[in-house]
Amino acid sequence: MIDIQNLHQSYGNKTVLDDVNLTIEKDEVCALVGRNGAGKSTLINSLLGILPIKKGTITINGITLTKKSRPQNEIGYLPEKFMLYPLLTGLDNMRFFARAVSNQVDETRIEKVLKSVNLWEDRNTVINGYSKGMLQRLGLAVTLYQDSSILVLDEPTSGLDPIGRKEILEALKALKNKTILLSSHHMDEIKQLCTHVAFLDERKMTKYTVEEFLQTQKLGENDK
Repeated sequence: MIDIQNLHQSYGNKTVLDDVNLTIEKDEVCALVGRNGAGKSTLINSLLGILPIKKGTITINGITLTKKSRPQNEIGYLPEKFMLYPLLTGLDNMRFFARAVSNQVDETRIEKVLKSVNLWEDRNTVINGYSKGMLQRLGLAVTLYQDSSILVLDEPTSGLDPIGRKEILEALKALKNKTILLSSHHMDEIKQLCTHVAFLDERKMTKYTVEEFLQTQKLGENDK
């Protein structure tokens, strides 16, 4: 579970997040939505412990983030652009990143996550021959390897063609027992994947069910 209380973040004199509150319950899939510059990246970096908290609290699975205490392996993070090693095969990339999180590589786990993203048959191919969609699915497989209960996915389908987007969405739909925060601009994938929407606007956060959020968008269009 993710619990954010009274979070305030700023850069110099510029306030980006002002008294933000958000609770994401176990197994919810919550879209993080907002205009460019609304503070989505600031919120994600705060969750990951990359950005020190100026004011407020963030609790991950019952553990409160502090400068000295960060939950280990509680969150799996897929950035918008995952940095992989282009001259290694998909399998060797998996083994490299697996060693970064544990001393022993779990080959059975690697096989499972590569099959979950439909890359097992391409595991011995050097990834500079992968399509963009395949690279994104490999990044997702690396993220899934550590089997975190919480996933933070930053624009996981950004820049993909329709087939690549479909492949990522299918892999995400198949996930079980995961609490997910998904940054996205695509309402169609939000409707397919998400249970809730966290809408960041004017430095404030409002949480809706997907149905409630869609209704607010219709009302806003009628007001124009």
